[in-house]
Amino acid sequence: MSTLQTARKGDSKLSQNALFGMGNPLLDISAVVDKDFLDKYGLKPNDQILAEDKHKALFDEIAKKSKVEYHAGGSTQNSVKIAQWMIQEPHKVATFFGCIGTDHFGEILKQKAAEAHVDAHYYEQSEQPTGTCAACITGDNRSLIANLAAANCYKKEKHLDLDSNWGLVEKARVYYIAGFFLTVSPESIVKVAKHACEHNKIFGLNLSAPFISQFFKEPLMKVMPYVDILFGNETEAATFAKEQGFETDDIAEIARRVQLLPKVNKNRQRIVVFTQGKDDTVATVGDKVTMFPVIDIDQNEIVDTNGAGDAFVGGFLSELVQEKSLEQCIRAGHYAANVIIQRSGCTFPEKPDFH
Repeated sequence: MSTLQTARKGDSKLSQNALFGMGNPLLDISAVVDKDFLDKYGLKPNDQILAEDKHKALFDEIAKKSKVEYHAGGSTQNSVKIAQWMIQEPHKVATFFGCIGTDHFGEILKQKAAEAHVDAHYYEQSEQPTGTCAACITGDNRSLIANLAAANCYKKEKHLDLDSNWGLVEKARVYYIAGFFLTVSPESIVKVAKHACEHNKIFGLNLSAPFISQFFKEPLMKVMPYVDILFGNETEAATFAKEQGFETDDIAEIARRVQLLPKVNKNRQRIVVFTQGKDDTVATVGDKVTMFPVIDIDQNEIVDTNGAGDAFVGGFLSELVQEKSLEQCIRAGHYAANVIIQRSGCTFPEKPDFH
């Protein structure tokens, strides 16, 4: 697959900081709660919402529950963490930038990122507390409440532009940013995307959520000409198509149209990858659109599909950074997503069983 070959051919030995991610770091806090807890904060059993003022006390309260689990979270950080897990050795192939607070949750987040062998370099500030995502578990249901807080405070000139940090960006060969970060620092995304483009490296972006295509259309379309690989799921793809006036809801056709959008680096044909839950993954291979079946799984074995999208990207990136074929990247994505949905939260066993 010539489109996936990087500028430095023959250098398939993985080096540290070869994969770069930037996004909204959140400390995932999960605990089993009862219905009274949900009612107290007006939560639905299976939902994903952003925290409002009435939820502020929830994060401290859930942290005091017995058997609390902490994980390094947030969409991009999840993906690079899973890529690192799939790679195993060397450690710190994945770099991650994002903003946290100078607080207890921030310290836990740093520790969790280190345990995942991700080379996290956070911008630390004291205006806002570290971003958190509480997973309130009742039976088989998880109610997610995200409080972005510090994640919203990332500053390009105070972190990305510093020589020591920019040096880490320059070391990378593959870049990945979830669309959520367009709401925080679009100028940081553009700077990284232009660097990738100018040096014929690979820049990946995720549509992340329908609201990104709807309400952050301008920053999204500003970065799109630099996107070498675009990820999304069927709902995000359909929303993007509607916002762009494609007048089709056929996912394969949408992928083809997205591939043809203007692109700066003509050395690489854009690759578009849309997952569809248990249905085939749709991807552009050369000028064709191909379907890749996902791994069969008994519905009873599915514990939690929340991290599936992030996991798919993580698996994909783990092979991409090793210059493997598109087919192999997608196979690794399907493997990682399959592992994650059989576990609670975006967690994984000690070692992958992928060949």
